[in-house]
Formats: sequence, C-alpha cells, structure tokens
Amino acid sequence: MTLDIIGTIESCYPDKFGIPRQPGLAPSATATLRFNAPFDHPDGVRGLEQFSHLWISFVFHQSPARWTSLVRPPRLGGNARIGVFASRSTHRPNRLGLSLVELVGIEYDPAPILILRGHDLVDATPVVDIKPYLPWADSAENARAGFAPEPPPRLDVRLSDECQQTLSARPDGESLGLLIREVLSQDPRPAYRRHKRDERGYGVRLHDLDVQFHIETDEHPGAHESVIVVDRLIRMT
Repeated sequence: MTLDIIGTIESCYPDKFGIPRQPGLAPSATATLRFNAPFDHPDGVRGLEQFSHLWISFVFHQSPARWTSLVRPPRLGGNARIGVFASRSTHRPNRLGLSLVELVGIEYDPAPILILRGHDLVDATPVVDIKPYLPWADSAENARAGFAPEPPPRLDVRLSDECQQTLSARPDGESLGLLIREVLSQDPRPAYRRHKRDERGYGVRLHDLDVQFHIETDEHPGAHESVIVVDRLIRMT
C-alpha cells in the first residue's frame, strides 16, 4: 500500500520541540495547508467552508521509522510504560497522526489554501487526507480518557521587560505573545525534568523567533510552584 501526499502544512512551529502534545491546547497556533497537484483543484474543497473543524490525517515525518510495543507517555512522567496502541506516541508502526483543527477559512491562489488554527503540526508536515468534523458523530458523551482524563496542568508564564518591548514593536506582537504563553504554559521540557530542580535554559522556536526561557521554582516549605520565565526573544535569520 502507498499513500499519496495531498498537501503540506506551513506552520508557526518550525521545530517539533515545544509543540503542544494535542491539538486545541494552543488556540492561537496558526497554519496553512497547501495542496499538491493533482489534489489542488478547487472542486476538491467545494462545500468545505460550511464546516468549522477538520480531521487532518498526516505523517509524523520527523519521527524515526523504528517503533516499539511499549512507550513512555509524558503524561505518566516519562517513566511508566504503556502499549503503543494505548498512546498517542509519534513512534508508531506507520507514523500516522490524526489531529482535530479549526478551519478559519479558505483562500485561492488560484489553488485552494486552508487556513487552520489550534493545531499541533510541525512545519512541512505531509498531509494524507482531510475530513470534516461532525459533532454528533465524532464526540462521545460518556467516553473515558484513561490515564489522561483532563488537560495537562498549566504553569504561569512571565515575560521580561525586554521581551515585552520586542513584542510591542511588532504588528503581530499581541497574537504572538498569546501564542508564547499558550505554548510555554504547558511546560515543553522533557517529562523527566519536571519534578526536579532545573537550572537549564531552553529555547522554543515560534514563527521567526527563538523563545529562550528558564524555570523558577519556589522551594519554600509547602510551596513547589514553578514559573516559566521568558528571558529573550531572538529573531531567527
């Protein structure tokens, strides 16, 4: 069996580090889907504008081809093992992913371009199919969510004065600042580093910026609150 790549994602996430581990967790995340020939005929998306959300089937193209039957989900601290088919790990036999995204609009240049929001897709992700989301069919009222019954906890995010000034000087500064907070509040660090003192610096690439941050932890008795502190916003060339 072979799969045709019907299009490619152009994403606000240039790199996979820091991308929310599920769609919808960063509502400000934007992307476009450009179709490849011969799938770029306007007839292919006729009527799609009537739907607010889409299922995107894609390939985890940056994941290794190898896979194992047991994986370590970040939600379990990165230590406990669970079956690969009981997880949403990117290390899968066929490296296929499925994401629910918001369809903001459709542009034509002259081929159709889908404008997406709230996604979890790295730049250059190959897309193999799209389908409209149907709330009455795709949402189960009494569904169980196993080891991930709730969204991940969020940390407070603070930007330095220098970072605030950098954002204020950009026309997209407000929306970019919101995206930075949405992404970093989910603590993009490896799961095994979240429960120990961490003095390392990190960087997440968003749009054209390298967002550099570190973690501050209140270690007073009875208090173990961590805060994400954004130190610098470096323009990538």
